[in-house]
Amino acid sequence: MMRDMAQTPAPQDADTTAPALPRLGGRRSSYRERVADALRAALIAGELRPGEVYSAPSLASRFGVSATPVREAMLDLAKEGLVDTVPNKGFRVTAVSDRQLDEYTHVRALVEIPTVVALARTADRVSLEALRPAAREIVAAAAAGDLIAYVEADTRFHLGLLALAGNAHLVEVVADLRGRSRLYGLTALVEAGRLLASAEEHLELLDALLERDEKAVGEIMTRHLGHVRSLWAARD
Repeated sequence: MMRDMAQTPAPQDADTTAPALPRLGGRRSSYRERVADALRAALIAGELRPGEVYSAPSLASRFGVSATPVREAMLDLAKEGLVDTVPNKGFRVTAVSDRQLDEYTHVRALVEIPTVVALARTADRVSLEALRPAAREIVAAAAAGDLIAYVEADTRFHLGLLALAGNAHLVEVVADLRGRSRLYGLTALVEAGRLLASAEEHLELLDALLERDEKAVGEIMTRHLGHVRSLWAARD
């Protein structure tokens, strides 16, 4: 499922010749951060597995980049709690327990549901419609089984929607929770045809927001977060 990240290895520190690494949420621009995003996408898609130890040179070869930015990016992910350093070996992907996943879901529900419901009253139609391309990309990626594209579009949609509330700290909190929770079981869910239903909820949510239907928005958000937790439960 790993995309072909580059045709030729990239120089140690030249952004101008960097491979087309994914930019989760469209937020990062430096080469080191783009490498971190590529690693983060692989973590989310389950291509780098919990408990496994990966060396910087092996990951560099896998992604078609040099070892130095990979090592630096993995240190950034270690600060986020996504990996642990293993002296003289590399980095171990941290595991996430069921209790932690339940806690992440609970916090996201407390933060996201009332925030998004309020947007049914406050968000302007132009800003909401601007999210429709991302919602469609989520559905298309789910249908195609492109997990990295799915994660990228899903991140852009949800963080873009929350940004309409005008609280940058809230967006940062949710982005952190999303990164720490990681959706391990996506491949199996694609094969079972279960991911598409969750993807289509993004368009349903957007339509309810545009209709100013606060009750429907709350119901869709509650259902969607429940589906997200079920995706996490299927990770093993």
